[in-house]
Parts: sequence; structure tokens; C-alpha cells
Amino acid sequence: MTLPCLAELLPRLLHPQVRDLAWVLLSPPLLSHPPSPQRHPLAASRWAWRPGELADWLLSHDAQPSVLEAWLAQHSIRRLGLYYERLWQFALSQAPDVDLLVANLPIRQGGHTLGELDLILHDAEGVHHLELAVKLYLGLEAGDRRRHDHWLGPGSHDRLDIKLRRLCEHQLQLPTHSHARALLAELTCCEIDSALWLGGYLFQPASSGCEPPLGANPEHLRGRWLRQRDWLNETGTRGASRWQPLQRQAWLAPARLDHAELWRDEDVDRWIDEGDGKGQARLLARIEPGTDGHWVERERLFVVPDSWPG
Repeated sequence: MTLPCLAELLPRLLHPQVRDLAWVLLSPPLLSHPPSPQRHPLAASRWAWRPGELADWLLSHDAQPSVLEAWLAQHSIRRLGLYYERLWQFALSQAPDVDLLVANLPIRQGGHTLGELDLILHDAEGVHHLELAVKLYLGLEAGDRRRHDHWLGPGSHDRLDIKLRRLCEHQLQLPTHSHARALLAELTCCEIDSALWLGGYLFQPASSGCEPPLGANPEHLRGRWLRQRDWLNETGTRGASRWQPLQRQAWLAPARLDHAELWRDEDVDRWIDEGDGKGQARLLARIEPGTDGHWVERERLFVVPDSWPG
């Protein structure tokens, strides 16, 4: 595959949701060697070896984003993972050489839902069942950080090992269930291959850094994290940079902001304090002036409660 370079394309994209769309399609996976097969959903699309066509498609939506906006507005999307899936569905519904057969197919047994199949698509390489996920994991300060159970979500309830186990042992196995086979037989008579695609960011302790988890992609997207008590030390060396809070819906593509959108330093500090009081991790972007008058993200930082992971 020869996809467009995300870092080169993003400066040309202005619309936030189109930037997120580009990030979803072009950002590297967290792992190079997950415990189950991994497949890029566009692997057999013409876009995969003609990156200029994909770049032009993204630029056309950036110039006229109403189609993407209308697509996303069809459903209430509160969870980041659902937003990620909807962006993939939008792209695959328009990608050349790909036929998206169904998305979010529920598998039920009686009145009980066993799970959903994220994507069933057909391309030149066959019929594929793909499970999608986007995650932000923080490496612990001590212990063997190569272990997947040493990488936790910002709320500390999610862990990389738990997510991989769920993907590999449950979600990717759903097509073998008798109720799933009956539904899939109505879509295709072909054999179906199952694979995952896991995107996101890995955050290292700001004080010490750490090794990435076993099987991590050398090109994975990364950031740092620190505790609330260390926040003032971090801001004391901000120089020409500024820190900007990132709400959950802005956790995908790097931030690009107008000057009017910037928070004052004292408001950022207050927001951090409120997060500690509520036991919530806060994600920020270190931003600097760009060449076009906007402020652009240079780094990501989670500030977690002093008691994290609790």
C-alpha cells in the first residue's frame, strides 16, 4: 500500500471533520503485530496504490464538506469509537473497488444480542469481516511496559490486553456462530476472512518514558502524560507554545485552531483542576503558530488525577 502521507496532507485540509476523516484513513495502527490478523480496510482499493486519487477525494470534501456533514448528522454520535466507525463507513461507501455489504450487523440469539459485526466488505481479495477500534492508552510508570496489561485507558478501566482479548476471542469469532452464519449467507456465498484494525495513540510517562507494548508499530502516534501535581512545572516552560484543551470529539486529528478559539492560560489551569476534582483525565495539545495564521498541534499531553490509576 502507498497511502498519502498524513503529515503532508493535513496542512492542506481545513474542515475539522474532513481532517478527522483523513486521520482515520491514513494514521498508522497502534500495533504492527497484533495477536490476530490485521488488515487496512482500503487494502484492495485503487486508492491504496494511487494515493493522489485519495488525496484529491479528501481535498474535494474539504472544499465542499456538506456531504460528510449530512452523513454524520444522520446519527447521534457521542462515543469516539462510533465516530471513528462512521468515518470509515463514509469512506468505504465511496471508495473505488470496494463494496461495503453491511455495517454494524447485530448478531442475536433469541432476545439476546451476542455482538455486532463492524464491517462486511467485498473487494478483489475476497469478502472480509473487519472489526474497528480507536484507543488512547497510557503506559504505567513502573513494571514491564512491554506487557499489554501495563497500558491503560485514561479512565483506567480499559486496558490494551482486555481490548485485544475482546477483539480476538469474541468479536472476530462472531462470524463462526450459527446465527451469524445464517445472516451472512444472505449477503454472500464466499468464505469470509476476519481481521482487525486498531488505531489511536500511545502516551508515555512524561517523567521517565517507557518501552512501547509488545508488537507496537514503530510508527505509532504518541504523546506524554503526567499527574495533576506536576502540571505547573510543565507550564512553567511553555515559552511561545500554548496549551489547548481537547474535548473528546477532537481526539483524532491534530488540532488546527483560529486565534479566537484559544483558551486563556488561567482557564486551562482551572479546567485541569476541575478534572482532578472529578477524577477525570484531561487531554491537551501543545500548539504553536502555523505559517497560515492558525495555531497547530505539536504535541499531546494527558493530565491525570494524582490518584491515577486509582
